[in-house]
Amino acid sequence: MLQSLLFVPTLRDIPKDAEVLSHQILLKGGYVRMNAAGIYTYLPLAYRVIKKIENIIREELDAIGCSELLMPALQVKELWMESGRWDVYGKELMRLTDRHDRDFCLGPTHEEVITSIVRDCITSYKKLPLALYQIQTKYRDEFRPRFGLMRAREFIMKDLYTFHASEADLDEWYLKVRGAYINILNRLDLHYRIVGADSGQIGGSSSEEFMILCEIGEDTIAYSDQSEFAINAELKDLPVGSPSPDGKGTIRHAKGIEAGHIFKLGTKYSQAMNALFVDQNQEKKPIIMGCYGIGVSRLLMAIIEQHATDLGLVWPEEVAPFKAHIIPLDKKGSETYQKALDAYNFLKQQGGEVLFDDREERPGVKFADADLIGVRTRIIFGKKVAEGIVEVKDTKENTVKEVAINSLTEVLK
Repeated sequence: MLQSLLFVPTLRDIPKDAEVLSHQILLKGGYVRMNAAGIYTYLPLAYRVIKKIENIIREELDAIGCSELLMPALQVKELWMESGRWDVYGKELMRLTDRHDRDFCLGPTHEEVITSIVRDCITSYKKLPLALYQIQTKYRDEFRPRFGLMRAREFIMKDLYTFHASEADLDEWYLKVRGAYINILNRLDLHYRIVGADSGQIGGSSSEEFMILCEIGEDTIAYSDQSEFAINAELKDLPVGSPSPDGKGTIRHAKGIEAGHIFKLGTKYSQAMNALFVDQNQEKKPIIMGCYGIGVSRLLMAIIEQHATDLGLVWPEEVAPFKAHIIPLDKKGSETYQKALDAYNFLKQQGGEVLFDDREERPGVKFADADLIGVRTRIIFGKKVAEGIVEVKDTKENTVKEVAINSLTEVLK
């Protein structure tokens, strides 16, 4: 894509209300704009990254047999009355009425809606198990929206619901989804820990949180430096340096951002909402459920927190907005510029996601903006273009090497 056509309204000065690094980069780099406290527009750069995060999630969930659907954000009060949550969810639930004075809410989650759909369609054990998910905007009227996308009133979330005829089947699927979450976070190149958690307003017998280790996290995680053991520090007194309870390594502490939460719901919603199935013995029983969420927009912020540099950031390769960033140091009409443009057109024809800085700007401005755009592979057309040589910078490793122009396709591979 030509950079002159890419809408990236960068800022020179960081707004005072941007307290954390990821929020500062999101605003300064032209990724988002705030419409109101906790409500943001995702501009083209951010939305390119979000779509790639979503596609990774889709690939991993589809691989284990999940099906994607899309439910309404606007939910009727009656369903929430059936589950018993209308009066207990709290002020975070955004409530409204239509012109006929019928009560609705904007969905913070979709247990009620999905349960109502399944109870109308699934009546036999032969149709179970079933796994349905969506990626959708959610709404929660946070008392104090803060840290940019971390605690927002409107945010993008993936929510998955599974339905089972037995507890054993729920346990099996819980582990499947847990494994898919591990794959997702590994592909996003995130440092995280899985910790036991309180099921809170969602409910259920047990749950786990996927905590991204980060200094702006609201929870303190005690974890082993040599195993997968991790627990919320509030639940157990484990000082730094003490032996890990599993006998492997010693305890370290870190702040954590909750990026994912998985629940064994059991029959909490199916019993309340009369979602029943007929088992092999022709007996009616409530469907057993699981629930699994990932904060997509929060992952965007978490990636920035862990992949920021002194000058901007370097996106993990699977979610980078572009695979390569071509920067000519001479102006339009020069041999250097033309060769850069030719290389851009060739790489684009080969199917490469390439950003070409065609703007009439000084090299310093181009490099500063490139640091905020965060593409790992930067191709600089400079003094040696006449010799058929360009500089390729690996911004993650902070290394530069000279490469022949006719071998750039191999560089991108």
